[in-house]
Amino acid sequence: MMADLGYLGVLASLVTSAYVTAAALAGARRGHASLVIGARRGVVAIALLLTLASAILVGSFIARDFSLKYVAENTNLSTPLAYRISGFWGSMDGSLLLWAWILSLYSAAVVLINRERHRRLMPYAIAVLMGVLAFFLLLLSSVSNPFARLPFPPSDGRYLNPLLEDPGMFIHPPVLYLGYVGITVPFAFAIAALITGEVGEAWTKSTRRWALASWYFLGMGLTIGGWWAYRVLGWGGYWGWDPVENSAFMPWLVMTAYLHSVMVQERRGMLSVWNLGLIIVAFGLSIFGTFLTRSGVVSSVHSFARSSIGPVFVIFLAVAMTGALGLLLARMNRLREHNYLESLLSREASFLFNNVVLTAAAATVFLGTTFPLLYEALKGVKIFIGPPYYNQVFVPIALLTLLVMGIGTHIPWGQESPGHLGRRLQVAALIALLGGVLLVVVGIRKPAALSGFVLSLFVAAITLNEFARGTAARRRLGEGVSRATVSLLRTNPQRYGGYIVHLGVLLMVVGITASSAFSRQVEMGLAPGEEAQIGRYRLTLKSVVPYRDSTRAGRAARIAVSNAGHPLGELRPAQALHLASRQPVTLVGLRSTLRDDLYIIFSGVIDGKARLRVLLNPLVFWIWVGAGVLTLGTLVAVLPERRRLVPERP
Repeated sequence: MMADLGYLGVLASLVTSAYVTAAALAGARRGHASLVIGARRGVVAIALLLTLASAILVGSFIARDFSLKYVAENTNLSTPLAYRISGFWGSMDGSLLLWAWILSLYSAAVVLINRERHRRLMPYAIAVLMGVLAFFLLLLSSVSNPFARLPFPPSDGRYLNPLLEDPGMFIHPPVLYLGYVGITVPFAFAIAALITGEVGEAWTKSTRRWALASWYFLGMGLTIGGWWAYRVLGWGGYWGWDPVENSAFMPWLVMTAYLHSVMVQERRGMLSVWNLGLIIVAFGLSIFGTFLTRSGVVSSVHSFARSSIGPVFVIFLAVAMTGALGLLLARMNRLREHNYLESLLSREASFLFNNVVLTAAAATVFLGTTFPLLYEALKGVKIFIGPPYYNQVFVPIALLTLLVMGIGTHIPWGQESPGHLGRRLQVAALIALLGGVLLVVVGIRKPAALSGFVLSLFVAAITLNEFARGTAARRRLGEGVSRATVSLLRTNPQRYGGYIVHLGVLLMVVGITASSAFSRQVEMGLAPGEEAQIGRYRLTLKSVVPYRDSTRAGRAARIAVSNAGHPLGELRPAQALHLASRQPVTLVGLRSTLRDDLYIIFSGVIDGKARLRVLLNPLVFWIWVGAGVLTLGTLVAVLPERRRLVPERP
């Protein structure tokens, strides 16, 4: 049977990963090149085996093979094809296989790319990668076997979680896992560098694109998850400081610090301890996030049911972190740096401060996420830490991060005089000041929101000025504006790709700030033909009609939308029942524009009136635009650097 072949693939991968780990270590310590070559081939073999196992599980979902317990619990005869495929990662066992499969592909790519490079580092990096993979394969072959069979297969399966039957959930988990798992690659090279004593910039340069990719996929996974929550959960928001959201946000913050900090090591030979520590912590947080999702210790729409694998994750995390941090402490003598900060007004000092701020931000989120768990364990009482805590503690840190982002961009390496820095920043500061005055005039008075907008304008002015100066330097060689811009991006993609990323982040900050601070909400009941006004929109209830699709049935409110007498179309928010699970499902009515989102939730009919909750969320669209700009910047940043035709200014 194909399912048995899939399970054999997992078992064979487990045995092979154990062999590869031992062979890589033995080959490195004894100088046996044949063992290292065998280990490399074993890594590729594991990737092929897990690809086969994953294909078999997906095929079982497509074929509706209800003899597999995992398939029977996560799909049924009425589940559309796309969501039968996404059933692969719809619950714990399959998601662990997805994790292991992605890690095997990453590991094979690392081996193939570095066939002739990093001969001392590679065996140890392979051993770390395979050691982590072996842990997941051990779970898959024992307590979380997705190929386990039922003694009496049912004629129909259960169902996929109704909330997961959405395009967002088809994309969100794989993208997020690409980020989570990707952190393992720079972590493996960091441990290899500590073991060999080669703690210079070689390991950071070889993993820069891996680290950037994992950071990007984590960020995009969070963004797509927010987009899904906004459209599907029917509460009007996209971020609720949910513990499982936080579990991905924390390593993203730490990886953000690492990507900035590692530039200091490569350029100035400094902050090596910081970089090793940051990547170790980021890996630990990625495993911690996996533990939160799969242990069932937190209540979340993103988490799986309570499971016995939680303690196993805790043990693995404790062993990994103890070993990694112990190795870092043991190598501190080799990590003594000969270069020191020349001035607090320097780019390296700003990056160091950036490390502190972003680490503090991650610590803030970690405290808010774990304190309820510790309190329940000690007191036996459940408590909840929600948005008020994060808004009070995290928002000031975020504003400080924006300030550092702007000033750090404009400070040269080495040192800068206060007077010269002030003159370089005065135009951006004036633009931000004038923008702030204009915002106050138009009625934006909330301190946090006003600060966010002003700082975003300040950073945007600085960043665009950097582009303008670089383009002007190229134009002096006779290039046109378009060609000069392209040449700028190709000669220093890391720097200018980073600036584009900054612009994308700023757009997201503006959208988040506006929609958080100035969202409006109205509860109303409308009879057919009645009208109501919210902001610039007039709503008219036309009727309440039956709603039906392939998996859900209920009632929908037909609502005509107009603005100043001009019809804008019709929205149909619905309240439905998922036919297989009998769970209620909210289908929102959403009209999104560059200016605002009209968001309508229909909760039923009472006394002949449709009960509606209507929200007007300003500038939400720019969050998704910002994610697109961030994607463009990341693509530029990973481009290979071409020879520079004009000198870069410091």
